[in-house]
Amino acid sequence: MPRWLAHTIVVILLIAGISLAFARVGYAWNWAGVWEYRGLLVRGWLTTVGVSLAALAASVLVGALAAVMLRSGRPLLEAAARVYVELIRGTPLLVQLLLGFYVVASAVGLENRYVAGVLVLALFAGAYMAEIFRGGLDAIPRAQIDSARAIGLTPSQTLRLVVLPQAVRLVLPAVAGQLVSLVKDSSLLSVIAISEFTLAAQEVNSFTYSTLESYLPLALGYLALTLPLSALARLLERRFRYETA
Repeated sequence: MPRWLAHTIVVILLIAGISLAFARVGYAWNWAGVWEYRGLLVRGWLTTVGVSLAALAASVLVGALAAVMLRSGRPLLEAAARVYVELIRGTPLLVQLLLGFYVVASAVGLENRYVAGVLVLALFAGAYMAEIFRGGLDAIPRAQIDSARAIGLTPSQTLRLVVLPQAVRLVLPAVAGQLVSLVKDSSLLSVIAISEFTLAAQEVNSFTYSTLESYLPLALGYLALTLPLSALARLLERRFRYETA
């Protein structure tokens, strides 16, 4: 059986099961009330896209810097990066957002909650990016680095021509997967009153008292973002396996 057909059958069965469950419950839908606020949902969805992309770009820079510090061989830099990575990965994003905006941002005079939210998301994802990048760099065999130096390449040339091209192919699938997680994590920005997709759904629910009708579009909207990214991650994984075969 082709994979596309198998996936289609599973999706159809899933939709049929959910529809049957709603039919047995006898839920009275109120899509008309939610439809009036479709513009609010669309604006929230677009905000989620923009915030997620900005946070991803910043997290790549943060993660690359932290990865370099982790592999620097200098105890102070390595310790600072390790403490950052473990602290971020060991605490909830919700707490980081609250402390980041209401404490740190307020202390330095940063009042733009969108900028603060992007920075906190970038620092959060950057900790995971750092481990992804470090793992990619550590996966390059030492023999290749020694061979590059043996033919006269400088350390910077070895990094640029030998290490990075291979490491980039290694980390691309994981970076794509991190973007999927980052998109979903952006839903927590509602706790600092950023008008992203989740907050828009909450507002529509408060206006219409139609909970399911407000949150089902939320789920579909996130799926519209994460499914293509997951497909991209699988494509990159197949390409990597082909290039290293």
